[in-house]
Amino acid sequence: MAMQQRQILSLQQKLSPQQIQMIKLLELPTIQLDQRIKEEIENNIVLEEDITIKSEEGETQKNITVEEYLKENDVPSYKSRINNHSKDEKPCSVTISGGRSLQDHLTSQLGYRNLTEQENMLARYLIGSIDEDGYLRRDLESISDDIAFTIGLEIPVEKLEYLLKIIHDLEPLGIGSRSLQEYLAIQINQKKGDTTSLKIAKIVINNHFDDFAKKHYEKLISRLQIDEDTFRNALTEIKRLSAKPSNLYSEGGSELTPYISPDFLLYFQDETFDLSLNTHTVPEIKINKRYREIMRNLSTSENKESAETKETIQFVKSKIDSAKWFISAIQQRQDTLLRTMQEILDYQQEYFKDGDKGKLRPMILKDIADRTQLDISTISRVVNSKYVQTNFGIILLKSLFSEAMHTNSGEEVSSYEIKKILKDSVDAEHKRKPLTDESLMEILNKKGYTIARRTVAKYREMLNIPVARLRKQI
Repeated sequence: MAMQQRQILSLQQKLSPQQIQMIKLLELPTIQLDQRIKEEIENNIVLEEDITIKSEEGETQKNITVEEYLKENDVPSYKSRINNHSKDEKPCSVTISGGRSLQDHLTSQLGYRNLTEQENMLARYLIGSIDEDGYLRRDLESISDDIAFTIGLEIPVEKLEYLLKIIHDLEPLGIGSRSLQEYLAIQINQKKGDTTSLKIAKIVINNHFDDFAKKHYEKLISRLQIDEDTFRNALTEIKRLSAKPSNLYSEGGSELTPYISPDFLLYFQDETFDLSLNTHTVPEIKINKRYREIMRNLSTSENKESAETKETIQFVKSKIDSAKWFISAIQQRQDTLLRTMQEILDYQQEYFKDGDKGKLRPMILKDIADRTQLDISTISRVVNSKYVQTNFGIILLKSLFSEAMHTNSGEEVSSYEIKKILKDSVDAEHKRKPLTDESLMEILNKKGYTIARRTVAKYREMLNIPVARLRKQI
């Protein structure tokens, strides 16, 4: 088949570098924007942080030379000496702890165990396989295969089982459990006592866990031949146990501990809203004047036509252009964020006054996009991972968006109102006979909300409410 060349005229739409930069910056929350700006300052030599110190009146303070500073003698001599400490007071330094992870905490405890070098290495491998909840989700056979593939050691599963029991005995107790039953059994079995409730609790966890997890309480009471009060006391013993091994780790902080820095500050006082961007942690940036002078000097120099000078001018010019683009993108980001948040505030004014979710109006991304004349994708980037600090707490912007529901009278209400009714109904239900999804649907229908049973089940799952059978209590 012969090869041919031909011209094709096509129309394509491409984003400019500044638009791409703007999109990436728009997605970043405040705490990550600070890091991104510092990264740009490191990469671009012409950018610098604006550290101009302003006085309380907003005017720039006058720079004072060293000679002028040394000449000043307004401070009395007694104020220049720190002599207001007692004789018994000892100087102390402030220790800043960065925290350590759970894996580091467990590894440090292995040094107190009588393990060989190989056992220590295998134990660290097992600790590295523990997830953030403190469970070992992988089976030991797969871990044994991984060790054989990566390290070249054929380790029997029995050896790993022996080391895992040692890890279970570390602090926190039960760390590395492979299931909830194993973790609860480790906790309940180490408890000392001869009470009837503790004995029944151990029997339930060790021998009848499936029925206990499915809340087949009547079957357990009949099988164990005990009364309801005794069984209720045993349940109380079980409820005191932890469900996640990592919950018992409290020494230091994890390096992965998330911190929330609100992107917006919103206050309501005297029937007036005060909305602003949280820019306290975001550094101000500017173009270093020294590089502008370099450009000016090189452009007027006698050797401006030389290849080396042209290359220098082109390099500095590209860095200055990149800095201008970045500063412009930051400014555009701030304007877009504030504009979008202002429209959300106007749309949900009643909610932002006191934080009552029952006052939330149905709102989707398209509603705000139409009001701001921005694209829906832009609104999605603005609200994603962004928080607003209000008088009643820090709120995730994305949580304010909800679909609309209609009552029998045709009135449009937010799905939050439906969820609130569901939660209140479940909280007030008879715990021995919890409400099924069908019963919850009938309650909503009587209140005038036309809703299907599958929608009730969807909202119940969104509220992390178990099914009726698992909510049953004795």
